[in-house]
Amino acid sequence: MLNDINLEIYQGEVFGFLGPNGAGKTTTIKIITGLLRPNSGKVSIFGMPYDSLKAKQLIGYLPESPFFYDHLTGYEFLKIHALLGNCTDYKKKVYELLEKVGLKRAGNLQLRKYSRGMLQRIGIAQALITDPDLIILDEPLTGLDPIGRKEIKDLILEQKQKGKTIFFSSHILPDAEVICDRIGIIIEGKIMKVGELKQLLKKGIKTDEISLEDWFVKQVKEKNA
Repeated sequence: MLNDINLEIYQGEVFGFLGPNGAGKTTTIKIITGLLRPNSGKVSIFGMPYDSLKAKQLIGYLPESPFFYDHLTGYEFLKIHALLGNCTDYKKKVYELLEKVGLKRAGNLQLRKYSRGMLQRIGIAQALITDPDLIILDEPLTGLDPIGRKEIKDLILEQKQKGKTIFFSSHILPDAEVICDRIGIIIEGKIMKVGELKQLLKKGIKTDEISLEDWFVKQVKEKNA
């Protein structure tokens, strides 16, 4: 359950949404994307109601646990999403994205034969296929090896250079440290901190996953004291 969530994401920034499992990250993302409806409050995307068709057309989304029709090839999967998004010249776009996410040689392979990391890569390509202005990625680096993680981080930064707005969730602080302009920390459905990472690091958050989890536990204890 979320509690008085108040977030403003700046256009053109990479915003990291951090928190332990069950904190409310995915629920927040599902509300932004219109998969869940809030009981109260207001959500807007580039000044438009979040549930309007025009707003939805500006979003590219990778869920935390995406579902794939595994009889499709990688190329067919991206082609379907391109056509659903009214993407012109989809063939060129599909091949470009397959290459960008490191799946150029796997485009004609059925998704059932993809590894977990390959599925994550094709999911990220799907999120980018319509050239969206807002890219929402829920744990995008899950299942990737170190090389794959670096490649996807570079791809996120490339999207930022194009003026895209990126909102992604993670529970690993070093990932956010590399690519984020700002971060928001959520615990038990409530936003605890929002700001530039370098400023929050000065206040005692260390740059490793264990220290971040310890910080989460400390904040929960202080909140309930």
